[in-house]
Amino acid sequence: MKSRMDQSEIVVGLDIGTTKVSAVVGEVDDDGITILGVGNVPCRGLRKGIVANIDWTVRSIAEAIEAAQTMAGVEIRTVYAGVAGNHIRGQSSDGVVAVGAGEVTDVDVDRVLEGARAIPIDADRQILHALPREFTVDNQDGIRDPVGMSGVRLGVKVNLITAATSCVQNVVRCAERCGLTVADVVLEPLASAEAVLSEDEKEIGVAVIDIGGGTTDLLIYVDGGIAHASVIPAGGNNVTADLAAGLRTPMAEAERLKRNFGCALGRMVADDEEVEVPGVGGHPPRKVPRRVLSDIIEPRIEEIFAVIRKRIEDAGLLDQLAAGAVLTGGAVLMEGMSEFAEEILGMPVRLGVPVGMRGITQLVAGPQYATGVGLLHYGASQLRQAREPRVLVESSPPPPRQTAPRVTAPSRPDRREMPEESVVEKRQGGRFWNWLRAAF
Repeated sequence: MKSRMDQSEIVVGLDIGTTKVSAVVGEVDDDGITILGVGNVPCRGLRKGIVANIDWTVRSIAEAIEAAQTMAGVEIRTVYAGVAGNHIRGQSSDGVVAVGAGEVTDVDVDRVLEGARAIPIDADRQILHALPREFTVDNQDGIRDPVGMSGVRLGVKVNLITAATSCVQNVVRCAERCGLTVADVVLEPLASAEAVLSEDEKEIGVAVIDIGGGTTDLLIYVDGGIAHASVIPAGGNNVTADLAAGLRTPMAEAERLKRNFGCALGRMVADDEEVEVPGVGGHPPRKVPRRVLSDIIEPRIEEIFAVIRKRIEDAGLLDQLAAGAVLTGGAVLMEGMSEFAEEILGMPVRLGVPVGMRGITQLVAGPQYATGVGLLHYGASQLRQAREPRVLVESSPPPPRQTAPRVTAPSRPDRREMPEESVVEKRQGGRFWNWLRAAF
């Protein structure tokens, strides 16, 4: 296979979800991200966002990577992998360091973030991200980027995202068994937010709700920074299981009925609509009113959004979400999801579609691809940071140092410049002392 450009400029986002594996290939340059190819295959190796069968997961990853690199015409070696699941935890932390040169540099920012990460955590957990909410320089708070500011003390408030080490290692191991190198492991709702949110929404307050197959991820932005992150162990698969049990039909047929005829809000369904439900165990198919599907789906969706509202209220952020909520994930494609979410959450709700790309964008123009495209944005930002020169000293060069010439006192000559006999005489005490010893 040919490579369009240097390997470091090709970014691949690998979204390993409960129901599907998506590989999105993008080309990063100075003008942005160009979508080159997409690979999307079903996955049965995960349960509620956690790897449950490595062989099945490896097979799905290999198929998705093969499809993506065939479409893009590049060879994929390195990926940015997403991670989710109910093992994700978020907690607050603070850090403070002294500013050495009187002006904040990138090194000072790295030091204060490392200080905020230095908190005790369980041995079986690891820190995925240290997400700064705000910086403080001396007594001035609410600072987004402190680099270049004058001060003597730099502080930061961060949200630490931790994950179970074994779950992260299993994701990495599955990718490595496909011959891939994982450049970084990224929290999936964080990646989704990068793909669907605008800076204005982050500024005035917004909630990102990513409803996947096994989990529902919640990420809240306030004043431009992340204020809360949590995972709810329920998603689209719970709706499918409810339909399979209530309609007595196989899981595959229940998934098809949910996608094609499901509606989250029962009053949006006409009374005369009917759907054909296949039987299980040799039973013949039967006609069922479509409203029956909505009567099964609606309580589960209501439960998910009620838990989300409770999480927002517990965090004390319900009144700070002026931009409302943005729904992403494959499960939000169901009819009536936005309207039902607005009723329960009490705020404006919209569907989140990836933006800010070029190329074959029609292949990723849907909420189900928000995580994969967001991983591209994350990888592109990492490449840009690697190319940018880091400020290690003050931004303005200091004036040349004026050093005074060294003056040697005539009464204390340098021993290296003294004649050898003078040095010997000094060591022995001099001729006067020799005469004095001889006389007495």
